[in-house]
Amino acid sequence: MRGDLEWGSIPALVRSAAERYGDREAVVDGRTRISYTELGERVERAAAACMASGVRAGDRVAVWAPNTVDWIVSALGAVTAGAVLVPLNTRFKGAEAAYVLEQSRARMLFVTGTFLGTSYVASLRRATAKGPGTGPLPSLPHLEEVVVLADDAPDTFRTWKDFLAGGEHIPAAAVRERADAVATDDPSDIIFTSGTTGRPKGAVITHAQTLRGYGIWCDLAGLREGDRYLIVNPFFHTFGYKAGVIACLMRGATMVPQPVFNVDTALANIAAERISVLPGPPTLHQSLLDHPARDQHDLSALRLVVTGAAVVPLRLVERLRGELHISTVLTAYGLSEASGIVTMCRRGDEAEVIASTSGRAIPDTEVRVVSADPDGPGEVQVRGFHVMQGYFEAPEETAEAFTEDGWLRTGDVGVLDAAGNLRITDRIKDMFIVGGFNAYPAEIEQLLGLHPDVADVAVIGVPDGRLGEVGKAYAVRRPGSTLTSDDLIAWARREMANYKVPRAVEFVAELPRNASGKVLKTVLRGRGRGRGQGLRAE
Repeated sequence: MRGDLEWGSIPALVRSAAERYGDREAVVDGRTRISYTELGERVERAAAACMASGVRAGDRVAVWAPNTVDWIVSALGAVTAGAVLVPLNTRFKGAEAAYVLEQSRARMLFVTGTFLGTSYVASLRRATAKGPGTGPLPSLPHLEEVVVLADDAPDTFRTWKDFLAGGEHIPAAAVRERADAVATDDPSDIIFTSGTTGRPKGAVITHAQTLRGYGIWCDLAGLREGDRYLIVNPFFHTFGYKAGVIACLMRGATMVPQPVFNVDTALANIAAERISVLPGPPTLHQSLLDHPARDQHDLSALRLVVTGAAVVPLRLVERLRGELHISTVLTAYGLSEASGIVTMCRRGDEAEVIASTSGRAIPDTEVRVVSADPDGPGEVQVRGFHVMQGYFEAPEETAEAFTEDGWLRTGDVGVLDAAGNLRITDRIKDMFIVGGFNAYPAEIEQLLGLHPDVADVAVIGVPDGRLGEVGKAYAVRRPGSTLTSDDLIAWARREMANYKVPRAVEFVAELPRNASGKVLKTVLRGRGRGRGQGLRAE
C-alpha cells in the first residue's frame, strides 16, 4: 500500500498510529516511556498550543534540539497544526541557526536549553541581538515566538510547560479540523542542506513525498511492528526524522532516541532496550564492533542495520553478519533534495553488492549517470516522485539544480553496473586532478580502508608544483598499531595506480564529521593550509 494513498498527510499518520498501536510503547527517552495513545495525545496538545499561539497553515516552525521525545512531540505538533517543519542542525552556532530562521521566515522556534555544554538560547540571543524587530529576537522580525524545551526561559521566551498550557482552551475538534485540512501535496518540511559546500538551501518536500518514500523504505528494510529502533541519526537530518520517526509511526516500532552517539551509551541501550534496528553511518557500527567491552553486552536482539556512505568496507558487512549475527545489513543512498531516499539494496543481496554499491533505484524512480565515457563515472541524476518541489524561495538555485528535461543534478559522481546498482565514487567538488588524471577521494579511501591497520581515512587534494594536485590522506590507526606514513604509502603503491597514491599521510585521533556522519572535507582542507581547527592530531 502506498503511504501517501493510505494516510494522505503526516497528521493523519500520527492519528492512525495512535489508533492502531494504542498501548504499544512508542517512545523510550531515559525514564520517560509513552505509548502510541499517549504520543497521539501529546502531539494533539502541542498542536493546540501552536494554534493558540497563532500558527497558521503554511507557517514555518523550526526545531533546534537534539533527539528527544520533546523534539518528536513539538515537531509533529507543529505539522499537525498545518505548519511546515524546519529542522535546525544541532551543530550550528547561533549565527548559522539565525541564517536558516531568516531564510525560512520561521514564525516559531522550539529550542533546547543546553546541549553539549552550549546554551543554544544564549548563542542565538548573541547572534540576533541587533535588529529592527520587536519580537524575542530583534534581528528576526518574522519570528514571533521562541519556546524553550526546558523548565526555565528568558523573559521574552516561553517554557515548554507554559506553551502547552496556552493551548488548553483550544477544543480537540478544532485541532482535528486543522489536521484534516492538511492536503497531501502541501509542504511537510523544508530540509536545509548541510552547508558543507556553501550556504544552506532549503529543499521543500511534501506530505505525499514523505509518506510514499518512507512507506517504500519500510518495505525494503523490512521494518515491522514490535521492532525497537535506536535512533542515533539526528532528527534534523532527513534520515533521522523520516527513516526514524516517520517509519516507526508507519509500522508501530518503538523509538529510542539517543541525542549524541557515544559507543558506551549505545551498547547499554541496545542491551537494556533489546534494540533490533540500528541504522547509522559505517563509523557507528565499526565502533560497536571494535569496542573492548562489546562481549559484556547482550546484542542478540539486533536484526537490521541500514547504513550508507561513499565507503562501506566489505569487512564491516561481513563482521556485522558474522560476529553480531545481524540477518539484514543494507546500504542506501539519498540526499535532502530527493527526500533522503534514491537507491537501496534489497534483502538477500550479496555482501559484495551491499558493500560496494548503494543498491538499485527504489520503485517509481529513475537514476542515470551522465558521463562523456559510457563506462566511466559521471554525475548521478535522479527523477521521480520524491524529488523536491524546489529550494525555498530560491528560483535561480532551483533552476540550476535541474536539467532542462527535469532530472535533479545531485552533484555526486557514480557508476551504474549492469544490474542497476549505483556506486557513488565521490562528490563532483571533491575530485582533484593529478597530472591530468581525475582522482576520486572516495575510491582512494575505499582502497586505503582495506589496510588492516587503518580504522578510518579521508583523502583530499592538495597543491603540487609538478602535478598540479596530489592526494593527502588523514588516517586513524587501529588501536595498538604502529603504522607509519611511509608504510601506508608503500602499501598504497602496491595496491593502486600511481596517480591515486597519496603523497602524504597524516595520522589523527579522529576525523572531523558533521552530525550526519559526513567527513568535513572543508576542515581537512583548512588544516592543509594551516587552519586545522576541529581536528585532533594523535
